Formats: sequence, C-alpha cells, structure tokens
Amino acid sequence: MHEMSLAVGILGIIEEAARAQQFARVRTVEVEIGELSAVEPEAISFCFGAVTRGTLAEGARLHIVHVAGQGLCFNCHQTVPLAALYDPCPACGGYPVQATGGTEMRVKELEVE
Repeated sequence: MHEMSLAVGILGIIEEAARAQQFARVRTVEVEIGELSAVEPEAISFCFGAVTRGTLAEGARLHIVHVAGQGLCFNCHQTVPLAALYDPCPACGGYPVQATGGTEMRVKELEVE
C-alpha cells in the first residue's frame, strides 16, 4: 500500500510548513487527488490518521478534492474526459490518449492555529 508513504510525505510537507510559518497545530489539510493518480482516497485517509498520531496534525481533518481525468487524443486532437489511463478516446475511439490532468496528488491548503 503506497498510500502509507504518501501520507508520510503529506506529514513532511506539514512539518516543513510549520517550521517555516511557525504554527503549532493543523486543523484541516486539503489534498487534491486525481482520478488517474492510482491513489485510493479511503486508504490515504486511513493512513493519514495513523501517521499523524502524536504530531501537530493529530486529529486534523483530511479534506480530499477529487480531480477528474483529462487527456489529449493524438488521433482527433481533442481534449477529452478520461476515466482510466490507456482508455480509447471517448470522442473518436482512437489511440493514444495522453493524460493531461487527473494524475496529480498535491497538498492544496492547510488550516492552522
């Protein structure tokens, strides 16, 4: 489960921000997770709760914003919604479709005290 290492990475981002901005507690962490990122939101939520125990983020709410998949079809040159990597273009049925959105995972915002 790679979500555990991702949760550790989120905690690292929080701790780095706390050192730089000198806050003592995190109330909410907003994370964007792309539909094509291969990250399970339920798993990342569980792992986040586990890795933040005893830290300045303990008890913080993890707010997940889902980002839709998007791709560029090399056949018809359209930007199209993409439900899964390596799917055909929903507009023309052609291949390949290069993912252009929805592959990311990033910490978007922190609510702190």
